[in-house]
Amino acid sequence: MIDFTNLPVRKKTYAGANGSKISVLYNDELYMLKFPAVPTINKEMSYANGCISEYLGCHVFESIGIPVQTTLLGTYTINGKQKIVVACKDFTMDGLVLQDFASLKNTIIDSAHNGYGTELSDIVKTLEEQSAIDPQLLIEWFWDMFIVDAFIGNWDRHNGNWGFLYAPKTDKITLAPIHDSASCLYPQADEEMMQKILADPAEREIRIYDRPLSGIKKNGQKIQYFKFISSLENDDCNKALKRILPKINMNEINKIIDETPFISDLQKNFYKTMLCERKEKILDFSYQKLQKREQSLF
Repeated sequence: MIDFTNLPVRKKTYAGANGSKISVLYNDELYMLKFPAVPTINKEMSYANGCISEYLGCHVFESIGIPVQTTLLGTYTINGKQKIVVACKDFTMDGLVLQDFASLKNTIIDSAHNGYGTELSDIVKTLEEQSAIDPQLLIEWFWDMFIVDAFIGNWDRHNGNWGFLYAPKTDKITLAPIHDSASCLYPQADEEMMQKILADPAEREIRIYDRPLSGIKKNGQKIQYFKFISSLENDDCNKALKRILPKINMNEINKIIDETPFISDLQKNFYKTMLCERKEKILDFSYQKLQKREQSLF
């Protein structure tokens, strides 16, 4: 249990709408401390579970072998009230500058939409035509991220919360670690809702097949993860599915959840159940369908 309350506070500030944030020094390293946001949908909750979602989402990415921001869970007491917070290690130390994908998208002069437009065809055009980083590397990174986001149910991966690290002195650009995953794993589900979902297969299926939707759009509509991935219509997405699925170790992920502080046994059961079913019904199903299609060609 880490108490972040009395750590030195730095003057660096952070943008974003998902809760309040301050900069602190922990073990002589800079961390962004994120506080739980007030829920916008489930008004019965005092605070959303975004800090838990951020922590778990990042650790799931890490377990799959994708570079990710270091996250720690702890507490912070303000006005006599103790809050559960997530500390996210600042990877822009040593003079690196975080540049989001939206800013890279803005360099494509004949793009149909601005940098924050999330139409898939426009994003793919940027992935292929940009010259800051190897296009094939960027294409694979985007679709690997998409598959894991489908697995963890991230509804808010947009062009402003993934990107690159730019070194001004050398003019080099590299992929930034995965960060800002607070919108995965149903952050506005309280324990009453979790119990309801666990008890009713129909409720689970709604939250697997119908929602959450991706933050990426196709023809102006947010992408439904199951429908899009299982359609096998995008070859780069299919390749990412084949890369990522074998790396998902549910025993390891369940261990991460079991060892996560502050959450109840009900919450642990909920997260493990939903991840297991999302893997089976979205990723496993699509992978098996893809294998059958490929076998039929020979």
